Amino acid sequence: MIHHRIAPTASYADLSRRNFLVNSAMAGGGLILSFSLPFGEGKAVSAESFAPNAFIRIGTDGQVVLTMPYVEMGQGTYTSIPMLIAEELEVALKQVRLEHAPPNEKLYANPLLGVQATGNSNAIRGAWKPLREAGATARIMLISAAAKRWGVEIASCRADDGEVIHTPSGRHLRYGELAAEAAQMPVPKDVVLKRPEEFKLIGTPAKRLDAAGKVNGTAVYGIDVRPPGVKIATLVQSPVFGGRLKSVDDSAARAIRGVRQIVRLDDAVAVVADHMGAAKKGLEALKIEWDEGLHAVLSTQDIARELEQATLKAGAVAQKIGDAEKAMADAATRVEASYHLPFLAHATMEPMNCTVHFRGSECEIWVGTQAIARVQAMAAKAAGLPVEKVVIHNHLIGGGFGRRLEADGAVRAVEIAKQVDGPVKVVWTREEDIQHDMYRPYWVDHIAAGLDKDGKPVAWVNRFAGSSVIARWLPPAFKDGLDPDTTEGAIDLVYELPNFHVEYVRVEPPGIPTAFWRSVGPSHNVFVTESFIDELAAAAKQDALAYRRALLDHNPRAKAVLDLAAEKAEWGAPLPKGRGRGIALQHAFGSYLAQIAEVEVAKDGSVRVHRVVCAMDCGTVVNPDTVQAQIQSGVMFGVTAALYGEITLKNGRVEQTNFDTYQILRMNEAPAVEVHVVKSAEPPGGMGEAGTSGIVPAIGNAVFAATGRRLRRMPIDTGALKA
Repeated sequence: MIHHRIAPTASYADLSRRNFLVNSAMAGGGLILSFSLPFGEGKAVSAESFAPNAFIRIGTDGQVVLTMPYVEMGQGTYTSIPMLIAEELEVALKQVRLEHAPPNEKLYANPLLGVQATGNSNAIRGAWKPLREAGATARIMLISAAAKRWGVEIASCRADDGEVIHTPSGRHLRYGELAAEAAQMPVPKDVVLKRPEEFKLIGTPAKRLDAAGKVNGTAVYGIDVRPPGVKIATLVQSPVFGGRLKSVDDSAARAIRGVRQIVRLDDAVAVVADHMGAAKKGLEALKIEWDEGLHAVLSTQDIARELEQATLKAGAVAQKIGDAEKAMADAATRVEASYHLPFLAHATMEPMNCTVHFRGSECEIWVGTQAIARVQAMAAKAAGLPVEKVVIHNHLIGGGFGRRLEADGAVRAVEIAKQVDGPVKVVWTREEDIQHDMYRPYWVDHIAAGLDKDGKPVAWVNRFAGSSVIARWLPPAFKDGLDPDTTEGAIDLVYELPNFHVEYVRVEPPGIPTAFWRSVGPSHNVFVTESFIDELAAAAKQDALAYRRALLDHNPRAKAVLDLAAEKAEWGAPLPKGRGRGIALQHAFGSYLAQIAEVEVAKDGSVRVHRVVCAMDCGTVVNPDTVQAQIQSGVMFGVTAALYGEITLKNGRVEQTNFDTYQILRMNEAPAVEVHVVKSAEPPGGMGEAGTSGIVPAIGNAVFAATGRRLRRMPIDTGALKA
């Protein structure tokens, strides 16, 4: 069971978790284990002295409560992470209840990111050891309490199914009966975790704990929250980024039934109403004049030209192996290519929304966010309040993909709420959501390789230009002109390349904001590297699979997934005319993944992806069902990008407005996706984004196999294929 519902006051009882926490603390008699992430020194505390942290709480009823430092946005985190606790604590998964963690960077920071955020496919990676240690520590303290009560040796007792058993006598006590005594036990400094062969839950398929609520409608997303007296608002922002509001005639809008207020901001106008229908009608009735500012004539072509010019200049060296310049000069053959990848929107199913009650001296916020502490800090700044005066409640997210790592939606809502008496829910229209997204950067790569007389690469040189999201979002992580996100997938390749040189040139585009987008850096870099390695195979007149295999003798994990994918996809088997298979291989987010796409190119140039075969080595698998679902989801997201994904600017404006002009893959277009997992005892790798980054080059390479036409720009230009 997941405890989704959160509320500001006792009167909002059906959504109140605060009352639950307070009542639990006052009841006493429970075991509260408090842990920081990464796992540090834990301490058992009395219920009265409870302080929020990443913790397990076991009540006298035996219920295990996990305060979750990560957020659920469809990726299965709220099932897989409780499995870690339940495994070591020896309880059934259904006994673990989740509560959203409050904002607290010190206590709830993701140990791999250093900030309180869910992203970069590392929730399981970050929780793998700390949460298991938390469960094991609780188990040991419960066993110690039982042994003390019985006056027996600890070694004669064991835990199983939520109770402690004295093996010689068969006596047993439920965890709830031991909670108060366990709270008085010393916290063990070192705990021994289970060996993989001892796992009961980890590695087994577990049904999603959040599925029932999402099916029956009881699950609460940010957009569902309705505190008493809430008004609904929607907004229009300057159509050109950086523009300002010049004037607005709101007389017609005010005359619409249900419209209560018009809120003017420096660069936006919001209509506050009794319901969304009235707010939208009011918005359409506004007559607005904008000062469009410096970017009123900006186009995508302007940005692309700037990036192309940037690749002619030296950049920060991301990785250097050997002497690529000399090896290139001595090579028998030289291959060069330039690649372009477009801006992309997130287009999450749940549009941007945030509910705010600004009370002057304090502010309360309800939202679904991937970075709750960041939202709190930026909302406090917008409200002009100390951080501690901003109470923020997190909820399930209806699609994140990196979009909800940003706080701009909450900041807008606070700016509007400051002019509204009572709570207001700000919901963006789909058009506003797409035209004022924060986009995956546009990238341009110029890449070259030198081949020896046998076609083997002896030199690899890549220089690419584009925006660094990390430099804005987490400045300390951007050092010496580089950051790990922007370069992942461009360096530390799976292939053996003796002379290797990669440079990055940071260029921040004018007039359009950039942000994380599902698989971010690898979504760009894997496309380039896997498209180019395919080009090298073609230049060497060698099979694309065999060419890759010959470069993987030093990397058995990469070779294993490649071989498995090839076997399952029946690589080399005949295909009908107009069809082709393409490969992509990557090591990203801590996981190895090979993907083979089978596509068909019609006479009109349209591309249909019929089948995708994936082979994955993601280390230890926590929940096989989640692995399957994440790869399938990531593939669909990537196929959408390959076939349709592109945000373009004209006269400073985003041209795409809704799903008619920013198309999403339809159900009848979805390929069959097969996922094959290599058994591994390595620590878990990331899953949420891996499937997205590899599928785009696999499709591009399949198009080449079918047509002989090489794709170096995305999305696929059907007109060029038809020609």
